[in-house]
Amino acid sequence: MDNVLIRKYNIPGPRYTSYPTVPFWHPEGIQLIDWQTSVNQSFQESNQREGISLYIHLPFCTSLCTFCACHKRISKTHDVELPYIKTLLKEWGLYRQLFTEKPQLKEIHLGGGTPTFFSAENLRLLIENLLEDSIVAPDFILSFEAHPNHTSVEQIETLYQLGARRNSFGIQDYDLTVQKAIHRVQRFDQVKAIHDLSRKIGYTSISHDLIFGLPFQTETSIRDTIEKTISLRPDRVAYYSYAHVPWIKGVMQRGFNEDNLPKDVEKRYFYELGKEMLFEGGYVEIGMDHFSLPTDSLYQALKNHRLHRNFMGYTASKTQLMIGLGMSAISDSWYAFAQNEKSLKAYTQRVENNQLPIMKGHLLNTEDLIIRQHILNLMCHLKTDLSVGLSNILQYKIRNQLQEMEKDGLVTFDDSMLFITEKGRMFIRNVCMVFDLRLMHHQPETRIFSMTI
Repeated sequence: MDNVLIRKYNIPGPRYTSYPTVPFWHPEGIQLIDWQTSVNQSFQESNQREGISLYIHLPFCTSLCTFCACHKRISKTHDVELPYIKTLLKEWGLYRQLFTEKPQLKEIHLGGGTPTFFSAENLRLLIENLLEDSIVAPDFILSFEAHPNHTSVEQIETLYQLGARRNSFGIQDYDLTVQKAIHRVQRFDQVKAIHDLSRKIGYTSISHDLIFGLPFQTETSIRDTIEKTISLRPDRVAYYSYAHVPWIKGVMQRGFNEDNLPKDVEKRYFYELGKEMLFEGGYVEIGMDHFSLPTDSLYQALKNHRLHRNFMGYTASKTQLMIGLGMSAISDSWYAFAQNEKSLKAYTQRVENNQLPIMKGHLLNTEDLIIRQHILNLMCHLKTDLSVGLSNILQYKIRNQLQEMEKDGLVTFDDSMLFITEKGRMFIRNVCMVFDLRLMHHQPETRIFSMTI
C-alpha cells in the first residue's frame, strides 16, 4: 500500500453508479414527455430480448442509522405500509399505460429504508400485484435488503415462495462501540440466525454489507468483523467505503464527529486488510468494493463479461430499462434518468393525481452515452478502448491527463486500450473522473462528493 499515492489521489469524487452523475444532470430537469418517450423506446427495444427490472424503494425504518445517506422515513407505526403499497402499485399502473405489450419482468429488487419493515402479508400483496398480468422471465430474480434485527421467519419464507433467491443483510460492523456510534446495534448471533435460516430455506445468494471508515473502527475491530463474516460464508460481501457527507441536506450523520473517523492511509489500510482476509477466505474481488465466492452469479458475470453497474451497485443482471418505484427512486431507460419526488407527501400527491412523480432527470446526449459506456467498462472490467466513439482530440486529452497516473503505475496502455492495473484498482474512481466531461466543464464550487478512497 503506497501511502504517498493515497494522500495524492484521495480527493472528492463520484461513485459512478451513473453517468452523468446526479449533481450534473440538466439543471432544468427533464420534460415528462421526453422521459415517457425514452421509456417507451427502451421498452420496445429490450422487453422481448432481455426484459425489464424494477427497483422498489421501501423507505420506512423504525430508527435512524447515522451512517446512512439514503432517503428514508422513520416510523414507529406500521399503519403506513398499506397506503404506501397502494401508491406504489398505482405508480406501476401509470408506467404500464406506456407499454405496448406485457412487460417481461427480469428482476425485482426491494431496497430501502428497511424492506423488512413491511409485514409478510403486505410484501406478498406488493409482489403478487407487480407480477400480475406480466410475463415472468425464465431467469427471473427477486432480491431484497434486510435488517437482521427486523426480519422474521415469515418474511423470509414468504419472499422465497414468491421467487426470492437472493437477499442482502446490512451488517456494517460487529464492534459494539462502532455500532452505538452509528446507531445500528445487532449481535452476531442474530445475524447468524437469520443467515442460517435463509440458507436452510434455500436462498442461493446471500450477501453481507460491511463498511470501512466508520467512527471508532480499529484494526482489531476490522479483523473481528471480517473473521465473523467469513465464518458464515455469505456468497457475496459488499465492503463499502463510508461516505461522510454531512453537508447534504437531510442527511443525519450524528453520534460522532470527524475526529472519530479513520482517514486517508488508515482508512485504506482497513480496506486492504479486509480484502486480504477475504482473499484468504476464498473470495474474489469484483470491481472496487464487492467480493464474491467463485460459485456466485456475480463472479460468473465478471468472467463472462456481463457484469453491470447501476444505482443498485454491481449486478449480474443487466436490463436496458430499469424502473424505480417509490419516493426518491431513480429510473434508468439508458437514454435518460429520472428521480421521483424525495418527500413521501409530494410523491404520494403526484401519484394520486395520476402523474408520474418525477422531480428531476437527465436526457443523455450522444456524448453522454459514449462516456457512460467507457466509465461502465472501467468500473466493471478495468479496461476500455479509447478509439470507440471518442474523437482524436478527446483521446489525446484523456491520455494526456492520465500521464501522471501512468507514471505512478495506476494505468497502462496497449495502443488505444486503457487498462487499470491491480495497483490502480483502489483509484478507479479517479481514473473515471478523467473521462467525466461534465465534471471537467462544471467544477463544483462547494464539496458535493465523498472522498475517493
